[in-house]
Amino acid sequence: MSIAATPDPYVQDGPYAWFRLAISILLSTIGGAGMWAVVIVIPAVQADFGIDRADASLPYTATMLGFAAGNYLLGRVVDRFGIVPPVIASAVFLSSGFALAALAPGIWLFTLAQGVLIGLGTAATFGPLIADVSHWFVKRRGFAVGCAACGNYLAGVLWPSLIQWSLLTTDWRGTYLLIAIICLVAMVPLALILRRPPPAIALAAGSGSSAFGQQTTGLSPAVVQKLLVIAGIGCCVAMSMPQVHIVAYCVDLGFGVAPGADMIALMTGAGIISRLASGLLADRFGGVKTLLAGSVLQCAALFLYIPFNGLASLYLVSLIFGLSQGGIVPSYAVIVREYLPAREAGQRVGLVIMATILGMALGGWLSGWIYDLTGSYQAAFLNGIAWNLLNMSIMIFILMRGRRRDGAVVTA
Repeated sequence: MSIAATPDPYVQDGPYAWFRLAISILLSTIGGAGMWAVVIVIPAVQADFGIDRADASLPYTATMLGFAAGNYLLGRVVDRFGIVPPVIASAVFLSSGFALAALAPGIWLFTLAQGVLIGLGTAATFGPLIADVSHWFVKRRGFAVGCAACGNYLAGVLWPSLIQWSLLTTDWRGTYLLIAIICLVAMVPLALILRRPPPAIALAAGSGSSAFGQQTTGLSPAVVQKLLVIAGIGCCVAMSMPQVHIVAYCVDLGFGVAPGADMIALMTGAGIISRLASGLLADRFGGVKTLLAGSVLQCAALFLYIPFNGLASLYLVSLIFGLSQGGIVPSYAVIVREYLPAREAGQRVGLVIMATILGMALGGWLSGWIYDLTGSYQAAFLNGIAWNLLNMSIMIFILMRGRRRDGAVVTA
């Protein structure tokens, strides 16, 4: 009997691949606690330690820096040892980080626990998991990557509610200890389910294959990587303007804090839809065209924020913004798999995602700095648009040079 006649459930796009994707989403949702817990407990931490709001915000900044570095560092580990060691390490980091933070006598140890342990631990459940998922799909890679990336947003939906419930029964320290237990108990068994290595064909030398074939730009992988890093910074400097400052913008306009918070929730919810839809589009049109479309729509939304500053119009523009930006970051993972070596997917996806996170951090600060200089967010929106145009230019450049490895023009 021919070997090919026996269906293999462990090949790419097979039943096991979808089961593995479901486990990855669950892991990402649990591990995402590290991104959201500190945001919810900032007021309680500030009161407990007797510090001002600026010092109380340091743990969040440290968490983002650890998250950014971890996506790249743990991505390299995935390339060498597979996804299981980084995810088990993530469970240990998160558990010990939350426990140490819960016992911290002051803000500096709390910040250290957040940045080194919780930040790194959370990182393993985003970029590295996305890179691993990408090896298990070809025809539906874009959709699978988009689904995996939704875990981070689902964490933003589920964890704040759980933490708020816990804070009604105990203090923030007890809540952190509860999260420490949940991460360790739930994540280690789930990680062990992912022990099967990716199909050998997925790790073949050369550029990563996709439903569009293997792609080339005529540029070296190093140059393509640098272009994607610059593009990632550009799109996320632009992306950060509404996400970081929409609450303050609403306060300046006289609407108060609550509408701004609702707009953030609206952006996040729309972002989930965007990630799923962008995944489907990437499977049909490729990662570069999908990212470019999202970037164009994001740029349009930033333009709309300038003239339309009524409450109803801000809700509508925030919805448009969420629907446009949610799929941008996952599209980078698809582009990496289309244009760069498959065996280096973990570190290369992690590096681009690290750039997007640094872009968010830079953009949040830049917008505040521009506001302090001008007394208005108008120039800050224009600054975001300029960075968005940089991202769009790079995507157009890659698209114009894009060819199949066999020489047939992809963009024709």
